Amino acid sequence: MGRLPQIRTVLPRAGQPTPNPSLPGRGAVASVAVLLASTLLAACTTAGPNYALPDRAAVNLPAAQGKFDSGNETAFVDTPLPDRWWQLYGDPRLDGFVTEALAANTDLRAADANLRRADAVVAEVAAGRTLSTTLGGGTSLDRPYATGGNLPGTLDYNFSITLAYPLDLSGRIRRGIEAAQGDAEAVAAARDNVRVTVAAETARSYAAACTANMVLAANTRILTLQRQTLSVTQRLQRGGRGTAFDVTRARTAVDQSEALIPAQIATRTAALYRLATLMGRAPADYPQDVATCAKPPALTRPLPIGDGSALIRRRPDIRGAERSLAAATSRIGVATANLYPQVSLGGSAGFTGPVSSLGSTNAFHLGLGPLISWSFPNRVVVRSQIAQAGAAADQALAQFDSTTLEALRQTETALSAYAREGDRNAALRRAQSSASRAADQAGTLYRFGRTDFLSLLTAQAALTTAQANLAASDALLVDRQVDVFKALGGGWQT
Repeated sequence: MGRLPQIRTVLPRAGQPTPNPSLPGRGAVASVAVLLASTLLAACTTAGPNYALPDRAAVNLPAAQGKFDSGNETAFVDTPLPDRWWQLYGDPRLDGFVTEALAANTDLRAADANLRRADAVVAEVAAGRTLSTTLGGGTSLDRPYATGGNLPGTLDYNFSITLAYPLDLSGRIRRGIEAAQGDAEAVAAARDNVRVTVAAETARSYAAACTANMVLAANTRILTLQRQTLSVTQRLQRGGRGTAFDVTRARTAVDQSEALIPAQIATRTAALYRLATLMGRAPADYPQDVATCAKPPALTRPLPIGDGSALIRRRPDIRGAERSLAAATSRIGVATANLYPQVSLGGSAGFTGPVSSLGSTNAFHLGLGPLISWSFPNRVVVRSQIAQAGAAADQALAQFDSTTLEALRQTETALSAYAREGDRNAALRRAQSSASRAADQAGTLYRFGRTDFLSLLTAQAALTTAQANLAASDALLVDRQVDVFKALGGGWQT
């Protein structure tokens, strides 16, 4: 069955008799009034469930609220993470780069545009509860050909204005606004998550460029030592104390170290280009001073990590998933409200009649009354829509739990990886110190003829490996730090 017709009280035109209440049709009007009253009483509360965070949600698990399992290390303290965590490095250049990236990054610009669009959707949905107006008008020419006469006809006109104000007794519009607001808040959380990523990747790119320079400098020092060894070996060969084989092996070591330099320069260049792009610049417009930075930023104190409850409050993806759950819950109410009629207060006024009587008071008409829209008896369809909305809310809850657990997993993994890399870095530093002393000792012994060339090459190769491993670990250590800060969800606050 289609929509019910408009019900309105029409005031009599001037000169027309007042309708007699005893005339036929009074009972029909009374029946409609009873129907309207009953439906208004049935729909006087907002349809659907009111949203509340489910008790069974993963965020309420005691293990999710407490201290991190991997946080019991000397590398961490459970103090709150600062919003601008990159300032912990005490590097003004890094602070400037992140500030510029957060202002000009193209992904952030797109996220801001998405948020503006979501806000506009909320405004559009909210406009559904405001007064709406419709203007209409036209003319028509009537010729009574049925009379057989060749009459010129009568030119009629019609002009009217209709007003309608939704009462939203079932809460359909209200729930729709709640759903739109939830979606907009989820989009805002997604924008904040982009800020987290941009801040982290800017710091990572800056550190990668500096660590590439550090690795390049370490390899250059090794190459200098190997070239010195090659020069000594060539002199010893000319003096009869060395062989061509020794010279060939020394030159091979030099060539191998030289072969590493192009790849290290390419790594630095890629990091510089990535940094420029994150800052909203063309790749070639990278900060020139970063191309020569000698070492990456370093922390001089333990990392502040807070606890699980602080992580849940801070991570934008968790907040976004929770807002999506709230929006899905509100859509259950939108679907449920379709069980009830949509009632609006409305009225219309205008002029209708022959053009010859234009402006006459007899042509004026005015209508007032409620406007009812109710699609029935397709209750099976509505119930199916309610079930679909309920299933979507269950899916949103599952996604919310998944996002929460994944955030905790990422954080625990990042904390563990950083702590273990710190242990590895300390061991590699000790190994590098030992290898350096061994190489010095082997060089001295070789120059005085106390050891063979193979022992010298072995010691230098061990030093080369130790220095390369330490440089790579230093780079990875900063990378692990950024992983921790990114997993903790810092950097989106303004």
